[in-house]
Amino acid sequence: MSLKISVLFVCLGNICRSPMAEAVFRDEVQKAGVSDHFDIIDSCGTGAWHVGNLPDPRTVDVLTANGIYTEHLARKLKLTDFKKFDYVFAMDRSNLQNIKRVCPSDAKTQVALFGDYGSTGVSKIVEDPYYGGDDGFQLCYEQLVDFSRNFIQKVVR
Repeated sequence: MSLKISVLFVCLGNICRSPMAEAVFRDEVQKAGVSDHFDIIDSCGTGAWHVGNLPDPRTVDVLTANGIYTEHLARKLKLTDFKKFDYVFAMDRSNLQNIKRVCPSDAKTQVALFGDYGSTGVSKIVEDPYYGGDDGFQLCYEQLVDFSRNFIQKVVR
């Protein structure tokens, strides 16, 4: 087997979408029985407002309802992440632009929207559910399961 793949998920504050993406992806990797293909799976934010905080309780509720648990603490994107991760996935176009703005020109990291791995008919953009209701968190979960399964299938099989 070749080198293991490291994946980083990025949103704005690292308390809603990206920690959910990290937890869902980790769960899908385990369910698919392909853990040996992956190394580091992590998440972070482009902003530093919530550094050190646990995920939003609504994120935790949706994950828990689906048998997924996380103890992630929010952190901000660092320059060293571009050396450590093979893939850096943004949840939306604004964060994608912010990531690309700080990505070193010599980075080997693939920076993209995680939604690029979405099935037909599934929105590529994972909207920030922070200011909305619980249904926004459920929609994020469903999108992230879809993206995770498709990405795993593309890079492992």
